[in-house]
Amino acid sequence: MGLPNVGKSTLFNALLKKQVALAANYPFATIEPNIGVVGVPDQRLAELAKVAKSAKIVEATVRFVDIAGLAKGASQGEGLGNKFLQHIREVDAIVYLLRDFSDENIIRAGSTNPQADYEILESELILADLETVEKIINTTKNKNTKAVADKLKEGFVKGIPARELIWNEEEASEVRQMGLLTVKQIIRVLNVDENKLSVVSDQLSVEAVRISAKMEAELSELSVDEQKVYLADLGIQESGLERLIKKAFDILGLQTFLTAGEIEARAWTIKKGMKAPQAAGVIHTDFEKHFIKADVINWDDFVKLGGWSKARELGKVRLEGRDYVMAEGDVVEFKVGV
Repeated sequence: MGLPNVGKSTLFNALLKKQVALAANYPFATIEPNIGVVGVPDQRLAELAKVAKSAKIVEATVRFVDIAGLAKGASQGEGLGNKFLQHIREVDAIVYLLRDFSDENIIRAGSTNPQADYEILESELILADLETVEKIINTTKNKNTKAVADKLKEGFVKGIPARELIWNEEEASEVRQMGLLTVKQIIRVLNVDENKLSVVSDQLSVEAVRISAKMEAELSELSVDEQKVYLADLGIQESGLERLIKKAFDILGLQTFLTAGEIEARAWTIKKGMKAPQAAGVIHTDFEKHFIKADVINWDDFVKLGGWSKARELGKVRLEGRDYVMAEGDVVEFKVGV
């Protein structure tokens, strides 16, 4: 999300072109006009596929939703108003796209500088949440709920989003049920000129991912090999989209475990701290119900040893039970009963 004319459509179209190229890898992915399902770049999969002689590779994914430009005053009905804000309630995290490019042929529709734009976006979501908690304060009969709503209101009046307020476990549970916008994690993205990708901006007081939406659109038209040459010429190892995808994956507290066989080498998305039975359930719900054990090996060892057979022969495969906490990069075979 962002103000009008900050490059949202350009960036999202680049995402869509990446998604179109990869869509065949993702069964059951329904793509709507404003939604793009994008693969999380993972070089480990190619190595696993080579060792396991996998027929295909399936990456983990992040689902991006493009939301129309936010107008200042949206919380009071400007632009698409609350209808616009309602779309945000359904997402897990928010990307703030902020204008920091120099093309003045593109009209600044409310945008002045990255810091001011960032403050507008935060303020609109805070104002919308303030309206929500005021309704709760006026209608709830639950003392705990009212106390939490009062604390939220006090923070919102000071310009503090819900995500920056301190909560105990009981309060946090109350907050999660209120459907607030500012409780969501955010990723700040500066849309910059191509020649400023590595320049530290002095126009934003917080950390941000630097992306040239124009360059990403050009990259999306190239083959994979051509993209590598293009990025190498700029002295860049990975595209802005790849950095954004990885940041989104990280900020949501996600990690991957891997499976590798003749059918496919695949990355599966789970929450950090998830245990083996729940991870098995990500593949199929019955796997969690009938979980027995899991064969586990780090992906690097899997590749170096040449796959399951040799790794088992050398005693490098661990047999883990129900209490095993999954680690990033685990290659797993689940043992499941009937």
